[in-house]
Amino acid sequence: MLSFGIIIFAVNKAIDYYSFITIEKQMMEKADLSELSFREVLAQHRSSTGEPQTEEIVRLALEKLKASGKEVRIYDSSKQLLGLAVDGIIVNDGKPLIFDKNIEKALSGSYAYTVTEDHLLYFATPIQNQYYENAYVYEFVEDISYFYAIMDQIRNILFAGAGGFIVLITLSSLWIARNTTKPIKLLLGAAQSFSRQEFGRVHLNRKDELGMLADGLDSMGRQLHDYIQYQKQFVSNVSHELKTPLAAIRGFSQYLVEGENENEELQKIYAHLLQESDRLTRLINELLLLSRFDKAGSSELEVEKTEMNELIQQVAMNMEAKAKDKGIEIMFREAESGPEDKLLTKVHVNVNPMLMTHAIDNLVDNAIKYSGSPSLIELKLTHTPSEVVIQIRDQGIGIASDELERVQERFYRAKNASTANGSGLGLSICKEIVERFNGYIDMESQIGEGTTVTIVLPRA
Repeated sequence: MLSFGIIIFAVNKAIDYYSFITIEKQMMEKADLSELSFREVLAQHRSSTGEPQTEEIVRLALEKLKASGKEVRIYDSSKQLLGLAVDGIIVNDGKPLIFDKNIEKALSGSYAYTVTEDHLLYFATPIQNQYYENAYVYEFVEDISYFYAIMDQIRNILFAGAGGFIVLITLSSLWIARNTTKPIKLLLGAAQSFSRQEFGRVHLNRKDELGMLADGLDSMGRQLHDYIQYQKQFVSNVSHELKTPLAAIRGFSQYLVEGENENEELQKIYAHLLQESDRLTRLINELLLLSRFDKAGSSELEVEKTEMNELIQQVAMNMEAKAKDKGIEIMFREAESGPEDKLLTKVHVNVNPMLMTHAIDNLVDNAIKYSGSPSLIELKLTHTPSEVVIQIRDQGIGIASDELERVQERFYRAKNASTANGSGLGLSICKEIVERFNGYIDMESQIGEGTTVTIVLPRA
């Protein structure tokens, strides 16, 4: 539109310029014809009388040229007005508007003209005598208001056409942009859905590059979906198959630990075997829980209106003994109704109490595992009219900033997590649980200063 505006401006100026050049040429042709007529009068008068008589020449010239313009003037070489005709009538004592610069320029041998505000054109041309001297100046006045009227009409047509064209090009651009961006938005939405492991069909009814891209995304989505489902089913099947032999291994390990009282080395080996059996059991239980999430929809989970102060208080009490063994204090700050009255308020969320307890318990357990002695773990519950916010803040080893986004992935463990045992599934299970209830987890951490895990859930 900016380019089109510049073009319209340039066209408007070009119309003015070339149209006025046309008028100028017409006036010059008219001046040349008038000059020929004037020179004929000079030649005829010279041949009949022998000596030129100025008054007679002016009279004869005016008679011949008085109809050639709205006004006709004749000046001598001293710029004195010798004759005047107005609307074809010779006027003897008229006092017309005179432009001295026009007369001076004409006496120097050039055409000269001036256009007034009321659209009158004063055009002066020199008249030479038999000695080729500029003895007279012939000037006529032309009303060119018609020219400006035509230019105004042309401008109106031009601007009306430009306005219509702008509206047309705007509507066309919007239509083209909509039809161009709509499939791109569809493909972008499909890619974002794939990143969340939501594999729907992608189809565009077109045969260009965007259609080919849609077909490629659709094929990739189906393959990814099949592969992930196969992977999840494989993990679920293996976990189920391992439960029975692992239970047997743990039972025998427990029997060996309790039965060995003489050889301390063997007892340590049996205890380590029992410990590893317990760790594998926890890992399998976690894998089975993830498999349950993968297979079940949100509607299949039992959800009830749960008071979060009581739930978090129960988690803190359950984890208190484990924290004291490491010299760690757990402090829970319950939700308050406002900063002034300091009264406790009931905060409800629609969740599965057992699963939400498991998620918060897992996060507190991580805080204990990766915190030193003595230190403090703070549980804080706040709320807004629409959200409930649970914070678990510890003073532990922390997580590097470049690993914060990955620690919620399955089986991923931070580089400094070797100080405690773990499977790399705890945070991913917490993430799955919270997201199933339309919430999300946010993490902030600094190495050596601790980690803050924030759970945000919609308020019931």
